[in-house]
Amino acid sequence: MMSKKRPLILAVNDDGITAPGIQAMVAAAQELAEVVVVAPDSPQSGMGHAITLNKPLRLDKVSYHGESIGYQCSGTPVDCVKIAIDKILDRKPDLVISGINHGANHSINVIYSGTMSAAMEGAIEGIPSVGFSLLNYALDADFTASKHFVKMIIKNMLHFGMPTGTLLNVNIPDLPLDQIKGVKICRQANAKWEEEFDERLDPHNRKYYWLTGAFANYDKGADTDVWALNNGYVSAVPVQFDLTAHHAMPRLNDWDLG
Repeated sequence: MMSKKRPLILAVNDDGITAPGIQAMVAAAQELAEVVVVAPDSPQSGMGHAITLNKPLRLDKVSYHGESIGYQCSGTPVDCVKIAIDKILDRKPDLVISGINHGANHSINVIYSGTMSAAMEGAIEGIPSVGFSLLNYALDADFTASKHFVKMIIKNMLHFGMPTGTLLNVNIPDLPLDQIKGVKICRQANAKWEEEFDERLDPHNRKYYWLTGAFANYDKGADTDVWALNNGYVSAVPVQFDLTAHHAMPRLNDWDLG
């Protein structure tokens, strides 16, 4: 049974339930709250806010880190949040945490990220939510510093909550704890991947393609997530799911629309 004496946290990710990143995140969260893990049964990176509509979802209870309850789901990260709230949890969680992603989710990456979409789904449900990412793609990455900042952010979010309609995107530089200068509240940088498709031939002489590219930062501001990470800070960007471009509405109202 889930105790009502401690806060309840739902933990999810996009790298799969066995990924070291989510295990590190859960270990940090367990010191502050009761944690239920619902995560994909296989990697789901780059899925964005995809949901499963054309096939059934499978949900299996699994042994998990420490005292946490764990479930693996055959669906996407967003599916995991939806099914956890509807079918697993006996009360609304106090917080949704997603990650720790193996790799960056700064700047435009937030659009594609399964990690951030899971957190966004929590925010849509009115739950304070946060996505964590470490700037290291390796499975054997050192999450020691990440655990420190995960615990710090969770403690603050449980105490202060988040403004309505928002969530938090936290990226952690790949540095030892004593080399990280602190946490900066930032805006999302105007930066993106300049992509191209590498064209190749398979053994049957048929073309196939690999997505490749290089990251380009067009934003020289010292208040962005990219600047913070490049300068040894953890970046924390408040994100919203209202995609309305409010600043554009007055200009569009000048159109002749009959």
